[in-house]
This record gives sequence, C-alpha cells and structure tokens, in this order.
Amino acid sequence: MLYRENGQFKTSYRADQQVFPITQDRIVIWGLVAFAALGVPLLVDEYLFRAILIPFLILSLAALGLNILVGYCGQISLGTGAFMAVGAYAAYNFNVRIEGMPLLGSLLLGGACATVVGVLFGIPSLRIKGLYLAVATLAAQFFCDWAFLRIKWFTNYTASGSVSVSNLNVFGIAIETPHEKYLLCLGIVVVFAVMAKNLVRSHIGREWMAIRDMDVAAAVIGIRPVYAKLTAFAVSSFIVGVAGALWGFVHLGSWEPAAFSIDRSFQLLFMIIIGGLGSIMGSFFGAAFIVILPIFLNQFLPGLGSLVGVNISTAAVAHTELMIFGALIVFFLIVEPHGLARLWSTAKEKLRLWPFPH
Repeated sequence: MLYRENGQFKTSYRADQQVFPITQDRIVIWGLVAFAALGVPLLVDEYLFRAILIPFLILSLAALGLNILVGYCGQISLGTGAFMAVGAYAAYNFNVRIEGMPLLGSLLLGGACATVVGVLFGIPSLRIKGLYLAVATLAAQFFCDWAFLRIKWFTNYTASGSVSVSNLNVFGIAIETPHEKYLLCLGIVVVFAVMAKNLVRSHIGREWMAIRDMDVAAAVIGIRPVYAKLTAFAVSSFIVGVAGALWGFVHLGSWEPAAFSIDRSFQLLFMIIIGGLGSIMGSFFGAAFIVILPIFLNQFLPGLGSLVGVNISTAAVAHTELMIFGALIVFFLIVEPHGLARLWSTAKEKLRLWPFPH
C-alpha cells in the first residue's frame, strides 16, 4: 500500500518527464544518498571502506561508463581496462608535470585523454560489429598494456615501472583517511550517475538505443550511425577514464600496468551482464555483486569446509569464485538477459499493482 501513484497528478510535460516521476522513488533515492553520505561514515570501520565501499563506488562508475557503450548503444567492448589505464596514467602525468594541478583537474583531464583513445579505437565500429568489434577493442587492451610497460615516459622514468601519488586534496581539503576518500568517490559517482541518467533520456540516448536495436532502420529514419557510435565511445571512455584515475589515485595509491589488465575488462563486462545491460541501476547492482561475492566466499567456504572436515585452500576458493561467475553469467543470459535490474523493476511493478492480479 505504500508504493502507489494515486493522487500524484502531473500538470506539465516537465513534471511527467522527471528522472524519478514517482514520489516514493525520489524519497528512496535521496534517502539512500543521504544515508551513504551521513550514516555510513558513522557505522563503517576502516577495513570496510578500503575493501568494499571505495572499490564498489569506483567500479560502479566504470561499469556505468561501459554500460553506456554496451548496454545502451550495443557496441561490445573488451578494452575497458585499457581506457581505465589511460585515464589513470594521463591523470598521473598531469599531476606530476604541471605544478599546482588540482586533483579534480587531473581526474577530468585523464578522462579527456581516455576519450581521445576511446574514439580512436571506436572508429572500427563504423564498419564492423559484434565479435569483430570485440576483437578490435581487445587490441586497445594489448596496445595500452605494452605502451605503459615499455614507454618509460608514461611512468616518469621510474626504475620499478610503478607509479604512486600522495598528498591528495580537493579545494585545499586534504584527502587522506578512508572516510575522506569514500566521500570523494561518492560525490563523483553521484554526479556522474545523474548526468548519465539524463543523458540516456535525451535525444542522443534515444539515438544510441536506436542504433543498438536496429542500426539499419535507425539510419533510414535519419540517425547518423557515425555520430551515435563515436559519441557513445567518447562518453563511455570519459567516464571509464575518470574511474581509472580514481582507482589509481584513491584506491591503490601506487600501481603498475597489471592493475588494469584484461582481467579488469572482463570483470567490468561481467558486472553489466549480471547487473543489467542498458540500466543505470544495473551498473550498481553488478558492481555490488562482484565486489561482495569474493569476500563472502573467502569467509563462507573455509567455514563450510571446517564443518564437514575438508580443508579448502585459497586456490580452491578462487576457482570456485570463477565457476560461480561463469554459471551466473550463463544463467542471466538464458533466464533474465536484463540482469538484476530487471528483477528489481519487476518487483517494483508487482508492488505498484498489489494486491490486484497481474
């Protein structure tokens, strides 16, 4: 009875086209954001910030960027890790080579550099699609891995090949503790999520979805495939680049090219498949699932093994994690291709109609 639209009249087109047209949705979303900003820091310890919350927020942002490209525009990509690496290393070079460069400036410039690289590797999408496009974006992954490993200029000629950043601050406020890093990530993710939600509801978002559903028909009705596909690559790469810079600056602090390997690309692809393709909320569901599942298995499986008298090694836990990921991907592709976000939407629809049959 609490989830009803009765009495919520829309008197203008602007009101009818709100991001959250139902009052209850707006209350819940803003309540979650307020709790994340004010309540979570009072309840969570340093370990949870470092191990769960900060990685969840950054990977949610990266999954959001990939979902724009794959879920909304239908352009498969296996080079997300490379675009994260471009954002991280570009932000690092702006930070160390330009005196007084602010942190937010470095992050945004890193995203801009990832945009350029993403558009360059997105050009093949104008001629190829599907598996062939996936292979073309995979080339970006291998090229960036080689470049950041072999070209010493990107790492500022460090002997070990790894780079590190310190003394982070935003508008003169030091970002040192996990609590402060969490709030920084939360603010950036909320801003980008709102921007992405409005973008996919705009004319360019409708062009992306038309290209995804049937590119030939979209071209017939006047949509330019070149513009739609390249803007999807540009927006996606920008968001992923900012996420990569955050991953390096805020989460890792010190990193090397292996931090953005092809495993990261597949991990992000798994996130949007499990969370839901073509859904902003699905990016967050998928990231939460991928971040929490390994920690849960590391705690649950050894305890289960001790109960039955079997010693379960760390390697067995890692292999079990991969098998569960694979099984879930097959399950969602067969049973619910739109992932956890679709299950959430179905539950909301049932609440709106309950107790009436539907």
